Amino acid sequence: MGSEQGTDQRGGPELDPTRPHPARRYNYWLGGKDNFQADRDAGDAIAGVFPHIRTAARENRAFMQRAVRHLAREAGIRQFLDIGTGLPTADNVHDVAQGIAPESRIVYVDNDPLVLSHARALLTSSDEGATAYIDADVREPRKILADPAVRDTLDWSRPIALQLVAIMHFVEDHEDPYGIVSQLVSALPAGSYLVLSHATFDPLDPETIAAMNAINEGIKPRFSPRTLAEVTPFFNGLELLDPGIVSVSDWRPEPGPRPTAAEATGYGAVARIP
Repeated sequence: MGSEQGTDQRGGPELDPTRPHPARRYNYWLGGKDNFQADRDAGDAIAGVFPHIRTAARENRAFMQRAVRHLAREAGIRQFLDIGTGLPTADNVHDVAQGIAPESRIVYVDNDPLVLSHARALLTSSDEGATAYIDADVREPRKILADPAVRDTLDWSRPIALQLVAIMHFVEDHEDPYGIVSQLVSALPAGSYLVLSHATFDPLDPETIAAMNAINEGIKPRFSPRTLAEVTPFFNGLELLDPGIVSVSDWRPEPGPRPTAAEATGYGAVARIP
């Protein structure tokens, strides 16, 4: 086993099984077992008005894996900062990256205590590479960037891929989502990359949107899907890779049939930081 940086448990929130959490709800939609009844109830409520939610979850994860694969193979990226990691499943970032380049180094960031309790599965690394996990919220970019595990695991003189996959739609407008992304991006070396996916209601019919908004009123953290015009500013000043900001299903897809934009309900893109 490769390097295992110490798991940071300072100030982590207590586990409350009575309140749904996005990471556990996502785990449920992906068919995982690391969730509670509150997560399943919330997940089922959303599935009741949007039956394609499990497809959307799978497509989002597949986008992440394709993006990591591209960056590792084609762009030579060997370092990944994955914020909003979620619960460990098959083919996590380090599995994909180190499968291509064993020397890859990965730092995972999440704020769910259950993810923290399973972090050891995320800390499995090749002998040549390294992995680390810290407990932090994307709304705390300064804390993330200053964390010793982040500073020590990653070489900040070399390019880093910042992964914000299905996380920024849990940051509301008043919490300055664009400022958060800008602060994280501006800290990265030139030649780094931003990988971002974001939920959207753009392709949905008005009835489904109304039903989703009604459910959203009772969800914490509040879910903030954004339009293409609202997702685009996350990439301001960056060099978008082809095919740009598209449905996650349409970003450099594998051959064969794939879900429609209305089934995937998410935008995804990869951009280079000049």
